Amino acid sequence: MSATPPQSTRAYTSLLPIFSFIKPYKWVAALALCVLVVTAGLNLSIGQGVKFVIDSGFIAGSEEQLTQAIGGLVILISLVAIGTFCRFYLMSWLGERVSADIRKAVFSQIVHLHPSYFEDNRSGELMSRLTTDTTLLQSIVGSSFSMALRSGLVLIGGLIMLLVTNLKLTLLVVACVPLVLVPIMMFGKRVRKLSENNQSAIADISTYAGEIIQHIKVVQSYTHEEKEKQAFGGEVEKAFDVAKQSIKQRSFLIAAVIFLNFGAISVMLWVGGMDVLEGRMTGGELGAFVFYAIMVAMSVATIAEVYGELQRAAGAASRLLELLKIKSAIQSVADPAPMHQSEDTVIAFNNVDFYYPSRPDSAALRAINLRIRQGQIVALVGPSGAGKTTLFELLQRFYDPQVGDIQCNGEDIKALSLTDLRKSMGMVPQQPVLFSSDVWHNIRYGNPDASDEQVIEAAKRAHAHEFIEQLPEGYNSFLGEQGVRLSGGQKQRIAIARAILKDPELLLLDEATSALDAQSEFHVQAALNELMHTRTTLIIAHRLATVTHADMIVVMDQGQIVATGTHHSLLEESPLYQRLCELQFEKAQSGVV
Repeated sequence: MSATPPQSTRAYTSLLPIFSFIKPYKWVAALALCVLVVTAGLNLSIGQGVKFVIDSGFIAGSEEQLTQAIGGLVILISLVAIGTFCRFYLMSWLGERVSADIRKAVFSQIVHLHPSYFEDNRSGELMSRLTTDTTLLQSIVGSSFSMALRSGLVLIGGLIMLLVTNLKLTLLVVACVPLVLVPIMMFGKRVRKLSENNQSAIADISTYAGEIIQHIKVVQSYTHEEKEKQAFGGEVEKAFDVAKQSIKQRSFLIAAVIFLNFGAISVMLWVGGMDVLEGRMTGGELGAFVFYAIMVAMSVATIAEVYGELQRAAGAASRLLELLKIKSAIQSVADPAPMHQSEDTVIAFNNVDFYYPSRPDSAALRAINLRIRQGQIVALVGPSGAGKTTLFELLQRFYDPQVGDIQCNGEDIKALSLTDLRKSMGMVPQQPVLFSSDVWHNIRYGNPDASDEQVIEAAKRAHAHEFIEQLPEGYNSFLGEQGVRLSGGQKQRIAIARAILKDPELLLLDEATSALDAQSEFHVQAALNELMHTRTTLIIAHRLATVTHADMIVVMDQGQIVATGTHHSLLEESPLYQRLCELQFEKAQSGVV
């Protein structure tokens, strides 16, 4: 069995793929590194300036030489300041740019993942990866990486200058280096583990808060405000406890390094001071040596701090890379078949069995065989859990069946481009989905290239234009998160306008008029009837009175098709359909809503 790689090696391995995002900006990175090298060299030159000030100014007692020495030192410091500005700007720009690119890459990955992935992974955790984790990496690329390189160069250069200045004292400083490395290695492992735990705890907080905010009306309706405050406080405190442990370990690391560094400098000062008193070295040499020793000590301390940041970032990088490596279970074929439109049978389900990935032992659909012809209006009816919505999801290829196949215009939908397949369909769900934007955006989502006139025409056909005009800013009105500023019926009409604007070949209606009042339902149903006249339509119907006109009604129960036919034929042939009709029409006659 191979040995486990050291923690630091695994940290670097986790981060290496992230640095591939720097490649498009290699010239910026190269310029930043050049500036960094020059600035490090200038920093080291200051030590010689200090030596010159002490030996030629203070000890020599010459005002002119002192003035020249101080002037040269000021010039060096000014050049260091300019170089630091350039380095900081370039590296910070690079960090922000890389962070933005990583966010885009992660989001691009998320929007193409199969829906079953989101059954097992919480949205709050994904948001944490998209924001918190990428921010950590931005800090590494834009700040910590630069600091580590600069400190590494200064450390190497400082050690060389120490050797040039005084060999005996340098050997004394070098002998202390192992003492500094021990706490770095010891605490670094703990920091990484605790940082990963901290990121997970933050994701838990985001998930919990997101759910409460999303369902705030339910929370307030059940008067659970205090309960939720306490529960959220508990989540925050758990994250704080993890963060405290991480902070404590990092603090120990930094404190130990500083103590050991400056303890070594103190010993070196005593030895060097004795040499100056005995005339074995000049005050300027000691001053320069102290300067270089402090620079070396500060560099080691910085590297120790960056090492802690590196361990934190390695955890974030691992989570992001894990997400970026996921392959969607639903893939568009490399060489898709063209979409035909001349087939008489538009949709065909051939002996389809389907199990949801989260429920592999329970069949959602069994032995489904169904033919839907061009221009037909087909209604899917049955009790809750019969599999009606699952048919819609398979048809749009959110999932693939385990057995059988689904054909669209004579082609297996797996052989078609996902984009072409889904563009040919228009979905109006029972619970309309609106975005946190204005009316223009929400309707134009059906066709991003539509003109304002086309958007308004779609709204009129959905009987939404009148109430939109009455909004504070008309079509420019912001609708709030999930359209919270609109009533249920208004949201439904916006969703119908979106489907009308898309002008699809196949309409998928999940009881699209269920949220409307009687007057609005009459108008919208008339608009939908006009729209359905020229295209194939599938309707999930919970109220049977709305689909008695359908060309074919498919009765489903427990994932199976138990009967098909017209309203009148099913009343005679299907006991389940008879029972559903009796229950609904009896309620309607008795006034039960």
